Amino acid sequence: METFESLVRSEFAPKNTFLNTASSGLLPARTVAALHEAVRLRAEGSPLDSLFGDVEAARASFARLAGVPVARVAAGASVAAHTGLIAASLTSGAEVLTAEDDFTSVVNPFHARGDLKVRTVPLERIAESVRPGTALVAVSAAQSADGRIADLPALREAAREHGARTYVDFSQAAGWLPVEADAYDYTASICYKWLLGPHGAAFLVVPEDFGALTPVLAGWVAGENPWDSCYGPVTELAHSARRFDLPPALFTYTGLRHSLDLIEELGVDAVRAHDLALADRFRAGLARLGHEPLPAPGSPIVSVPRLGHRQPELSSAGIQVSNRAGNLRASFHVYNTPADVDRLLDVLSA
Repeated sequence: METFESLVRSEFAPKNTFLNTASSGLLPARTVAALHEAVRLRAEGSPLDSLFGDVEAARASFARLAGVPVARVAAGASVAAHTGLIAASLTSGAEVLTAEDDFTSVVNPFHARGDLKVRTVPLERIAESVRPGTALVAVSAAQSADGRIADLPALREAAREHGARTYVDFSQAAGWLPVEADAYDYTASICYKWLLGPHGAAFLVVPEDFGALTPVLAGWVAGENPWDSCYGPVTELAHSARRFDLPPALFTYTGLRHSLDLIEELGVDAVRAHDLALADRFRAGLARLGHEPLPAPGSPIVSVPRLGHRQPELSSAGIQVSNRAGNLRASFHVYNTPADVDRLLDVLSA
């Protein structure tokens, strides 16, 4: 039986010190092989039926990670599109509660409506800010800029008390933090960060009764029988969340299927323990250097004020991190090691 470390070593061989999963994760070897095979099929003119099957396999894998029946999972391409679908379902004048400086894809579609009351509060106050009349609370489980984790249990309780729906974006959390999608009305996640997939895939989890969503983006893939829904209006929408599907990027989903398999094999709890141990090692090293990161306990994303300007220097040294609003953001995942953390600290100490 392979250990966590041996399985990771068999899948990843980064050529630099990659500490930037919060921007984009690395692709496992099995995913790269699957992408090559998909391209070969397309180049040869072979049938692509197996690629459509990969969409369903990826959907089922994500459903297991999210802890919900597969019938509640819709496949798309971006969180912004999923947010737009939810925004379209709200009545004019409805109040949407959001967190300050949350990722644009989570909040902008509500602003774009022009007729919704979008109220923004600090992340730490979002649960206490739910009030009578709040129709929806929309928030990221983990903040992109600095890794702060929302108090989701408190948010659930406040929303339940006031009759508000909840929409949680797990893009910076799925893969290392349990999703528990059944606890919310809607959840979404892109798959190219902590889930280690290619760009161009995202999932939306909806309630069993579809949560008052209208499939305004429905095309042929949203039909109960897609191949019978290619011409004219869709006469019978899918009886599952597939009615909210967007036409899939087949290569992406073929690769994603194998990435999700790896996450399931590793186990989210083991991934979380690995990632957080590295983040804590970095925080301890920063303290020794006299730097204090922004508070984000329990997160593998560490953001350090006033060090963002060093990102080009670090890149030149073969260390990949991000500069976010002047803060240096490092993020740690399965393919990282204590040596990666120490190398970053060594360069920062110079």
